[in-house]
Amino acid sequence: MSFFFLVPVYIRAKLELWFSSWSFSFKILWVIMHTGKVHVALVASPGMGHLIPVLELGKRLVSHHGISATIFVVTMDASLSRSQLLKVSGITDDFLDVVLLPAVDISARVDKTTGILRQMAMMVHEALPSLRSAILAMEVQPIALIVDMFATEAFVVAEEFMMFKYVFVTTNAWFLALTVHGPNLDKEVDQDDHINNQKPIHIPGCEPVRFVDCYEQFLRRNKVYFRMGTEISTADGILVNSFYDLEPLTLAALHDTRKVGLAPKAPVYPIGPLVRPVELSLRGEVLRWLDMQPKESVLYVSFGSGGTLSAKQTIELAWGLENSQQRFIWVVRPPVENDSAATVFKSNGVNNDFLDYLPEGFLNRTCKNGLVVPKWAPQTEILSHPSIGGFLSHCGWNSSLESIVNGVPMIVWPLYAEQKMNATVLAEHIGVATRSKLLAPKGVVGRDAIAAMIQKIMVDKEGEAIRAKVKMLKSCAVKAVSNGGSSYNALAIVAEECKIGMQRRNAKTG
Repeated sequence: MSFFFLVPVYIRAKLELWFSSWSFSFKILWVIMHTGKVHVALVASPGMGHLIPVLELGKRLVSHHGISATIFVVTMDASLSRSQLLKVSGITDDFLDVVLLPAVDISARVDKTTGILRQMAMMVHEALPSLRSAILAMEVQPIALIVDMFATEAFVVAEEFMMFKYVFVTTNAWFLALTVHGPNLDKEVDQDDHINNQKPIHIPGCEPVRFVDCYEQFLRRNKVYFRMGTEISTADGILVNSFYDLEPLTLAALHDTRKVGLAPKAPVYPIGPLVRPVELSLRGEVLRWLDMQPKESVLYVSFGSGGTLSAKQTIELAWGLENSQQRFIWVVRPPVENDSAATVFKSNGVNNDFLDYLPEGFLNRTCKNGLVVPKWAPQTEILSHPSIGGFLSHCGWNSSLESIVNGVPMIVWPLYAEQKMNATVLAEHIGVATRSKLLAPKGVVGRDAIAAMIQKIMVDKEGEAIRAKVKMLKSCAVKAVSNGGSSYNALAIVAEECKIGMQRRNAKTG
């Protein structure tokens, strides 16, 4: 007899309502009750940049560490379906489930001046009742709640159900250090003095953060951001999508709680790089075109799922690509003025596939060496192709890790959020990228500067060190997540803590 029909009738009626509205899957509950596996819940805040690493973390816990997991997804996109998420994630394991929480609507409370961080905080807040109800409906409640760093308000739900609280930082450890040290700096550093003098931010044990690289929400003294820093420090553990060979100095400082200011009960676990695996079934026009190109001869150009350029910058980039005389694939979006993150929460982006915003004759002149793709391309599959020799990127952290994992050097072009810090990590701390001295989106990077960066990363002798360093880190990344590697072992510790916690809870209730 199915587990579902053993549930009392009055509860079953309520669960059937949830099932029909959320496409809630009960297979995970059946599996847990029949196998005794430890169960954890994960929460992904809105945006593909947060969802993808959370999905990969869930898959890693299940496939490598014997944990069952349910991933709750916060979204404002009512058209997004559970089947779409399962397709994107490639989830096939019975011990892993995805629950799409009811879409939240904050449209009446936001306008063009409402920042991305504030919007995410509002969406997570609105989703908390649905998250609470979903966990309450579970016959076997999770032993731990793992939230991404922009969903720390969900810790209140973990506390209600006496669950372990973990936070998953989906970006680099340097940004984590700034975030958890932020509340201390807020008390110590005068805002006006910092803005007027533009002095670097000093974090004990870490590289200083230059004023021009500093996260905008820190400069604005954003209350949501500083609250997030405080809440992260209350976690039972902090998981970060990085690895020791990538950020040794910062991770060493984060492990010394006296330096950065973490609460003693918040150990940091570098568990990366967690990136989406290659989907072998994706063999469309782009990959067939790549098959015909020489090894490491093609520059891939993409600004992620949310990045957009101005009309003038789009034209300069087109001329830079053409003048570089290098092969390229360019995932292009219609230009948007004064908003470099115009498509962050829009799954379909801006609708214009006519490419009439590109320079006249550009497509004809570059058709032999270039391929222009409107809006989307299979990035993971492209970066893993042997014909790719460089990546011009907005340096979102997921994209950066995908590039490193595939040994592809980068041209970093930060647009929004913490991407300026990412760019500094990649170009200066690690040495796997080059960047323009002109910081977009404050100004327009000219075609000559773009062509020079492309040639440097693709063919010039000056770029040899960058190309060699990223290939070395590729092997380090593979080793870190392999059985017995540093990231594998770090996640194993978290899994073991959850298993011990489940045994203790069962002993109390048994």
